Amino acid sequence: MVEADGADALTMRRLANELDVATTTIYWHVGNRAELITALVRRHGARLAEAPVEGDTARDRVLAVARLIWESAITHREITRLASAHGAASLHAQRLELAMARELQESGVVGEAARDALRAITACVGGFIVTTMLDDLVPADHRRTSVLADLDDPGLDPATREALATSSDLPSLFEATLRAVVDSIVPADLTANAYL
Repeated sequence: MVEADGADALTMRRLANELDVATTTIYWHVGNRAELITALVRRHGARLAEAPVEGDTARDRVLAVARLIWESAITHREITRLASAHGAASLHAQRLELAMARELQESGVVGEAARDALRAITACVGGFIVTTMLDDLVPADHRRTSVLADLDDPGLDPATREALATSSDLPSLFEATLRAVVDSIVPADLTANAYL
């Protein structure tokens, strides 16, 4: 329902109708709408975490988990929006972040270093998620490329000005940025790891 019609479509009455039960049944077994949303977000996050994390090295697997967070947020935009709007985004990604913490630990990044590494990686991923999802909602004339296209700054090289007015290949930019962040935290040669 949420994926098909958006977060606002999730009402107790509509859910009860689709399940062919009384509205009070949902309140009795699940709770109010906020509790229903929390349960839905937790369950969806648990399902996402069932995906296998593949990679030959811990660094490859950290990248794989980060990509899984990105891809699932974009694929399931409405659930991502619902989780964010109700302050449950951390619950949504909880199990995937735990998987990432395990892979960081496997690579030798532990304790406060693992905490900071996980937060750096998820902040990178989160920034790309927000950018992607905002483009869905922002009118075309208010998008970053449109707004920058209208600026006339003589201090910018014309080629830079022209480039700023065009869209980036966000998935490619995500991949390059993510790899740079992860490589700086989990290098191939663990003796060179600044976090150890």
